[in-house]
Amino acid sequence: MAVNRPRTMPSSLPQPTTSQTNSASTFADLGVPPRLTAALEAAGITTPFPIQTAALPDALAGRDVLGRGRTGSGKTLAFALPVVARLADKPMARRTGRPRALILAPTRELATQIDATLRPLARALGLRTLTVFGGVGHAPQIRGLRDGVDIVVACPGRLEDHLQEGHLSLDAIEVTVLDEADHMADLGFLPVVRRLLDKTPSSGQRLLFSATLDAGVDVLVRRYLTNPVTHSVDSARSPVGRMEHHVLHVGHEARLPVLVDLASAPGRTLLFTRTKHGARTLTRQLVAKGVPAVELHGNLSQNARTRNLSSFSDGNAHTLVATDIAARGIHVDDITLVVHADPPVEHKAYLHRSGRTARAGAAGTVVTLMTDAQVSDVRDLTRKAGIKPTITRISVGDPLLRELAPGERVFVEPPARAAEASTRAGSGGRSRGRRTGGTGGSSGTGGGGRSRRTSAANRRGQASSSAARTSSSPRSDGSTHGGAQAAASGSTSAAGFSASARSGGRGRRR
Repeated sequence: MAVNRPRTMPSSLPQPTTSQTNSASTFADLGVPPRLTAALEAAGITTPFPIQTAALPDALAGRDVLGRGRTGSGKTLAFALPVVARLADKPMARRTGRPRALILAPTRELATQIDATLRPLARALGLRTLTVFGGVGHAPQIRGLRDGVDIVVACPGRLEDHLQEGHLSLDAIEVTVLDEADHMADLGFLPVVRRLLDKTPSSGQRLLFSATLDAGVDVLVRRYLTNPVTHSVDSARSPVGRMEHHVLHVGHEARLPVLVDLASAPGRTLLFTRTKHGARTLTRQLVAKGVPAVELHGNLSQNARTRNLSSFSDGNAHTLVATDIAARGIHVDDITLVVHADPPVEHKAYLHRSGRTARAGAAGTVVTLMTDAQVSDVRDLTRKAGIKPTITRISVGDPLLRELAPGERVFVEPPARAAEASTRAGSGGRSRGRRTGGTGGSSGTGGGGRSRRTSAANRRGQASSSAARTSSSPRSDGSTHGGAQAAASGSTSAAGFSASARSGGRGRRR
């Protein structure tokens, strides 16, 4: 459908509007082509979320769209479906280094997850996607661009590198998407984003999605969107009905035991720290206590980040310790507990961290640990975030911890300790097994059943780690194969105890 685009930009920012509820109840009703609805149904997606119901008709019609909604509201499909549908509507041979659609994302993890959603849809219509971001080699991305690609999902910095080196041109872009535009502004990406958008045709369609409209995002809207229709379904400060917020007032010495207690409950737990050093230290402490945990922060290589995120997603490690890089950069189903081990400095970070749980209508719990020195800061933080948490002073072993994270606490043998026990058992010595939340048996004579089981689990974990190392080579799209999904991250690894974690009874919470 052709769209007449005026030559001049609007003089004022479009007023945020709350979209009227569309009477459509299916993606087909919203105008999504049959091959795409079939692909969605094959993935078990049949009912559109509110932001999709609001934005899809305009985006499919070629309008510029400004979409506002909190994280987890379903924005990815709201732009992925129109991108694929509009390119497929006008088939064109691929040209070297000249993609037809561009999706910009602030973090590698978000770019990877956008591509994971987009790729099956693109494949259903004969389109090819490519991810472009830093932290991995240039060569696979250059080959992908040379071979021809329809849709590029990219982080701004690496994309500009390819543009400057002549591997890429943006003059054939028909649809441009900016996802998490406010986070791009927070990370200082706006200058490079503007340079990239200046290289795209002004006549192309542009879709911008953001949780908030801060000053930096306003500039992008005014400069690059033409008479956009604004759909504001959920703001970042909109309350999530099924998300509970708790602040636990703890003494300094109780901080780690409380975190161990929460993280050892069944299900996926996401712990946030302020610094990369803090994330690494806390991960090591949890692993030493028998909690299967991996870390995610900027000091890790891209391969390590991919492995650790895969380990968390697959259930080999049930706890992820992350800096704010993960607040917008990941989407993992069934995270039912988010813990601010370190309260964030800024209220937007609190909202986006917390948004990793209670997604798409699911329930979730958010816990913030607060020491005496942090009382004033946490009070200001929650007030600015529009949150009224339940505040409780607790100590180690408080019954409230079982209410916030229900279920039996289960611990597994850390890899180094399990290997040591195996060595002692093999030498004929008597090895005392570690009881793990009531699931492990006592040791027998000559090393006993527990030591032999730990040894077998450890061998399986070592084999898994070896398999992951041999299969984590870069793919042509810049991402990596997960292989056996070992959770090695620097000196912290969950691979050695992933097998014993599964046999110990701590499964995914669905």
